[in-house]
Amino acid sequence: MLLRRTPVALALSLAFPLAFAQAQTSPQAQPPAAPASGASADKPRQLGELTVSATRTERSVDAVPNTVTVKNRRQLERRDARDLKDLLSDEVDIDVPAMAARFTAVGSSLGRAGNEGLNIRGLEGNRVLMMVDGIRVPQSFSFGPFYSGRADFVDLSSLAGAEVLRGPTSTSYGSDGLAGALSLRTLSPEDLLVDGKTFAGTARIGLATVDNAKYASAALAFGSGDWSSLVQASVRRGHETRNRGDDGRPNELRTKPNPSDIDTDSVMAKLGYRIDAHHRLMGTVEYRQRETDTDVLSAITTSGTVLGTQASDKLERGRVSLEHRYEDLNAPWVQQVVTNVYLQDSETRQWSFEDRSTAADRTRTGTYKERLIGLSTQAQTQLAHQRLSYGIDASRNQVRALRDGTPNTGEFPNKPFPDTTYTLAGAFVQDEIEAGDFTVIPALRFEHYKLSPKSAGYTGNAVTLSDQAVTPRLGVIWRASPLVQPYVQWSQGFRAPAPDQVNNSFSNPAQGYVSIANPNLKPEHANSWELGLRGRLDETLRWQLSAYDNRYRDFISQEVVGGSFRPSDPAVFQYINLEQARIKGVEARIVWDVLPGLNLNAAVAKSRGHSIRNGVETPLDSVQPLRGKLGARYETGPWAMDATWVHSSGKKPSDVSAATLFTPKKYDVIDLGGEYRFDKTFRITAAITNLFDKKYWRWSDVNGVANDAKSLSTIDAFTAPGRALQVSLRADF
Repeated sequence: MLLRRTPVALALSLAFPLAFAQAQTSPQAQPPAAPASGASADKPRQLGELTVSATRTERSVDAVPNTVTVKNRRQLERRDARDLKDLLSDEVDIDVPAMAARFTAVGSSLGRAGNEGLNIRGLEGNRVLMMVDGIRVPQSFSFGPFYSGRADFVDLSSLAGAEVLRGPTSTSYGSDGLAGALSLRTLSPEDLLVDGKTFAGTARIGLATVDNAKYASAALAFGSGDWSSLVQASVRRGHETRNRGDDGRPNELRTKPNPSDIDTDSVMAKLGYRIDAHHRLMGTVEYRQRETDTDVLSAITTSGTVLGTQASDKLERGRVSLEHRYEDLNAPWVQQVVTNVYLQDSETRQWSFEDRSTAADRTRTGTYKERLIGLSTQAQTQLAHQRLSYGIDASRNQVRALRDGTPNTGEFPNKPFPDTTYTLAGAFVQDEIEAGDFTVIPALRFEHYKLSPKSAGYTGNAVTLSDQAVTPRLGVIWRASPLVQPYVQWSQGFRAPAPDQVNNSFSNPAQGYVSIANPNLKPEHANSWELGLRGRLDETLRWQLSAYDNRYRDFISQEVVGGSFRPSDPAVFQYINLEQARIKGVEARIVWDVLPGLNLNAAVAKSRGHSIRNGVETPLDSVQPLRGKLGARYETGPWAMDATWVHSSGKKPSDVSAATLFTPKKYDVIDLGGEYRFDKTFRITAAITNLFDKKYWRWSDVNGVANDAKSLSTIDAFTAPGRALQVSLRADF
């Protein structure tokens, strides 16, 4: 059963009782001590932040042998992003694909996933690990007209920090992170209860013209002796995202976005108790829902066959977790142990109604559900000149999907894959060795996975699959001088096959195709190198150069393995392992504190990639074209101003898998932002995106669109938003 009202009720019951307890507490009562990272710095340093995701231990991003982006709470508030796509839009090697919503009721799922997921250095989808407080975000899934994305499961207003880690993450986190990982940390009471406060809060209201949205969020924290609590909630009422299309006809020639109403609500509560000086408990409940109602005018055919299409989609995610933290820096062997147990329910439901002129009207309902139960525990041991970390992770995910519809001639309801229990269990060990000017970080992980399907209600042949993997990692940093510090990391990764890839059965004889299971499907593997240089000059200039070469084998892809698309000889679709794939690239970053209050930053990234099948190299369409960024920030008194210029090269026809694909031209976009602080409590933030109202296409949002005459006639439907304004008022108390 999906967690619905229960988390909301628990959220209120956990947090508000402490508000009354606070009123009766002596003024001298102090909240639990806040860690240093809880207070957000006013001037965050892009290349000097602390990261936890890179090694699962706290280290500076200058002291890890790979590339990590860290956004602290102050940066998140200042960015005031509406979603992950907005938050990461100025990262040169990261994208959040989100195609225009032009799906149909029965055939196409184009754009129905919303913000699909994350693309890191040319790999995307479920090959990128996404976590909230160490708990995996639900996977994406598509089948026919159904497409469930991942990035909209996240509430940015609940976050205290975000980290993006490049390169395979399997040694630290197990399966899925072939390309990298997005690690999100939600607010805790200690993030607000600073400077001895026993009551604190933050609230925000705002509006955005890009989707004609109004939004509000608030968080309150209470402290009383050994107890602390937090309650946070957000609401957003928006509509379709604007583009530069100008054809508003209600048919398939339309280029304006289809009208949509999008309502998003989130609530979270935490309750903490300090048992003694070394032990602490923190319980969390969280619930998020997003409802989208769309009048799919672009699905109306000019021939008059389809008169209208209505769609109603809803995604939900609820979780309950309990964390125990032990810390004693004077203990002889184990100085820290962190254990987290959790339950997460998620569901995506998509319904469509198609009004047809002569044929019977059609409906389709698709659901995809996950129930994730897990345990994670990690310990640290400090020895002479080294720090050991070790732990185990185990999870069991019950994955289900169902398709239904009318008219029903016997094919509904059906399951695109059998109900499957997906089990992951792993153990890891890591050593951070300090040897003079060198830091050496070896790590090793063993991971086992098993897919256990249930044949009930499934018409295909359900097969069980299990395997294991050992993933090593070795990183070295040489602090040759403050100005030049070389580093290198070699790492391996793997990704276990998903339930719908192993067991996939569907038959459509009238259209001449079928899909079948693959009991011999193997996990994907990665072998990655990253070499780099980074350094500082007089604490005013920080720079980094990096080059990477990621090689993959047993890439999983759905291919036609037989047949000729005729009813008498249907084409056979099956997930198979391709031979190899390779992505390599270079990146550069620099941050310069020119004067007190004036900061300049720049970055550029270029990569190339291809897959190999039967000795033939084919470009990987998920690889992004060259992109660069130049940014400036100036602060003086209560004022702060930002400017960002983003350049993207065009996608070359030689860099796509087929000559039939549309390849967008280069573009340059300038964004401006500003902030004014009225006093210690109130401040207003404003931003203008795409200042000069440029018409352009992002490759990640148009990847897969054909360049034939029919597609090009509606290509403006896939343009990025034009000039847009966003304003918010925030209060901190």
